[in-house]
Amino acid sequence: MSALTLTSPPITNLQASTTAPASSAELLKRGQIKETSEKFEASFLSVMMQSMFAGVKTAAPFGGGQAEDMFKSLLTESMAKEVSKAGGVGLASTVQREMLKLQGLKD
Repeated sequence: MSALTLTSPPITNLQASTTAPASSAELLKRGQIKETSEKFEASFLSVMMQSMFAGVKTAAPFGGGQAEDMFKSLLTESMAKEVSKAGGVGLASTVQREMLKLQGLKD
């Protein structure tokens, strides 16, 4: 043996990684799926809130007419978006999980 020969102990306990790093295309797709599921939940909540406020009428000096209906619609849409951003009612996560399955991606 020469002086330049290096000896090292054998390498043991090596295991292959079971999770492959996600590609940038997959990460982009996951982000789009998450955004779409949150928009769907907000849309669903907006429809629910519009039907909830359908029977609510405002007194004469401060309400009534076409403007009230238009602004009520905008109000329910805005409230639905905020509820969805704050965690929603759990619909977005369920929709997201199903969309991931359809794309062949794991949760």
